[in-house]
Amino acid sequence: MRQAATVPSLARPALHAPPMNLRHALAQHGFESNDDYGFALRCLFESRPAPVRVLHVDGAAGRRKTAFATALAHALEYPHILYHDFSQPVPPPILQPTDEAHGPSEPPMSAFERAVTEACAYSEAERTVLILDQLHLADFALHIRLHHFASSGEWRHGSISLAANPRHLLLVLLSENPLYHSLARISFRIWTDAQRAFLDYRPEDYGLDDAARPLFQALAALLERAGLSPTPSEFSRVLDDLLHRARSEEQLRQVLYGRIENVARERLEGACGAELTSVLDALSRFLGHDHIELG
Repeated sequence: MRQAATVPSLARPALHAPPMNLRHALAQHGFESNDDYGFALRCLFESRPAPVRVLHVDGAAGRRKTAFATALAHALEYPHILYHDFSQPVPPPILQPTDEAHGPSEPPMSAFERAVTEACAYSEAERTVLILDQLHLADFALHIRLHHFASSGEWRHGSISLAANPRHLLLVLLSENPLYHSLARISFRIWTDAQRAFLDYRPEDYGLDDAARPLFQALAALLERAGLSPTPSEFSRVLDDLLHRARSEEQLRQVLYGRIENVARERLEGACGAELTSVLDALSRFLGHDHIELG
């Protein structure tokens, strides 16, 4: 009887497993989202090791990508976090000392090259993340060098050659334009824009009794019609404004616009009138009920 062939697993132990509550850890470091990025990070870290692991942080919301990348580095507790922004003015390169006995000095080292050099050095012994922001502003020749670095694990500057430790180094790329094709192929891409998942908020989560349920249902209908998915802290601030301040449709529009990220004001103005009215009616009934109970 033929035996089934044993197929070796491609999985590898995670370099650093995401925290149990990654969403909460990211929020503690300045990035709040309803999305759970735990599975995406497992795919990144548990796959077959490459010379350099590359995470492509994608999305249309500009600097939200920067907030995600820096919060992730802190949430995963990297001992060394290096950051370079290609949109910043370029400081003068550092000239290497001339050694007359051994010929001409090494070529000047830019701030970017120093960041890569330091990342390689730190990664020899400890976990290190290098975040390269606004990469679309860098010369295309640098994209090619980055692809060689990521696919080989070797960084060259003049006669200097440094090797990255594949178990310790994570390279994070942020760009407003698509990445160079070869670089994109060896990257794992993650999307960071807001308003992709809706959390089911309940009155008991905010210290309210079951009398508030119709208000929460009306709010859910309004948020769905407006295409909004507030994060827990955003919803908490909306609820506080609603219970203590907002008493008209215009005031409620201002609360939603002021408290929730990426709100389309035109949608609130035109298509949500009935839902706004329902929320205010439910609020009036709840406050009246609450007043009678307190009395």
